[in-house]
Amino acid sequence: MNRVTGIGGIFFKADNPETLYAWYEKHLGLKRGIPEAVIFPDKTVWALFPKDTKYFNPSQSPFMINYRVEDLDAVLEALRAEGVEIAGPEDSPEGRFAWIMDPEGNRIELWQPPPK
Repeated sequence: MNRVTGIGGIFFKADNPETLYAWYEKHLGLKRGIPEAVIFPDKTVWALFPKDTKYFNPSQSPFMINYRVEDLDAVLEALRAEGVEIAGPEDSPEGRFAWIMDPEGNRIELWQPPPK
């Protein structure tokens, strides 16, 4: 079983997301494909969140990485067997999501894209 098949997204906190988005667009050419994120051709999402976002909780880290998986249920089953605490899964039009924490307190988002 493949556990992680790629990076689904990189998210980090910013004091002023709008100003930082403008900087990244001007200097690195990262243009938002939707109001809250840059989406690369390979479907990787890059997004800024307000510094006070609760989306990364309980992590205190200023970033979160979203990893793409093929079979979220199988990955979660393996993680549970290994003693990893899991939040979710949750279903949405964008796919299925679950969250874990690494040993240093960084929140990790696992994402199974919707069927094509």
